[in-house]
Amino acid sequence: MALQIDRIPNLGDNYSYLLVCQATGEAAVVDPAEADPLVGRLEACGAKLTKILNTHHHLDHCGANASLVERYDVPVYAHHSDAGRVPGFSHAVDDGDLVSVGQQAARVLHIPAHTMGHIAYVFEEAQALFCGDMLFAGGCGRIFEGDARMMYAALCEKLAALPDDTRVYCGHEYTESNLAFAVTVEPGNERLQQRYKRVQEIRARAAADWHDAKPDEMTIPSSIGEEKATNPFMRAPDADELGRIRSLKDAF
Repeated sequence: MALQIDRIPNLGDNYSYLLVCQATGEAAVVDPAEADPLVGRLEACGAKLTKILNTHHHLDHCGANASLVERYDVPVYAHHSDAGRVPGFSHAVDDGDLVSVGQQAARVLHIPAHTMGHIAYVFEEAQALFCGDMLFAGGCGRIFEGDARMMYAALCEKLAALPDDTRVYCGHEYTESNLAFAVTVEPGNERLQQRYKRVQEIRARAAADWHDAKPDEMTIPSSIGEEKATNPFMRAPDADELGRIRSLKDAF
């Protein structure tokens, strides 16, 4: 049976994700920023929440942990180094560990740079990657706690090694602005130009309130193959070049 993945708009442009194992009805939530949208979706689908999966400690990815733990009495998973920074932290994980959602299993990847404790969850059977703020559709996160070498290892070695058909579920709806920058880096990339046009058309339909966003207004998920073809950060030849274009993006 499959892993059902619901994209849940949070805050102004965040994504949280409700994952439901269709064989067991067990569910997990990835990076809950707001409790109410998730509670509503859980009640609507009748799934049983069994755990919270955090990618990193920033509050726009774990701000609803305490409310959900109080309501559902569920464990909170995050990198061991975030034990003092993730609300409700209870279960430490590290690179290579497995975390289950019903009959579906995720492999943990430690991918520091945005934060030192940043991790991703790879559901290989479901062909789904939950990567928080490290890899974005068309871009990457700011380097707050690590360095360009770490970012290169995360994006261009670990994540780029995943199958091309792996779906990429990131932490924010930043795709249009990311691609606006990307086309300045690779103006001759025809596939990138086509993607930017397609994303502009999608986002032109966007609701005024992100909480009301419909599926056809979302640009997520992308795929590892699409990112390797159109994301300048995943296409960087080395850490120095990645750091250079990240600095350009910071000022864009």
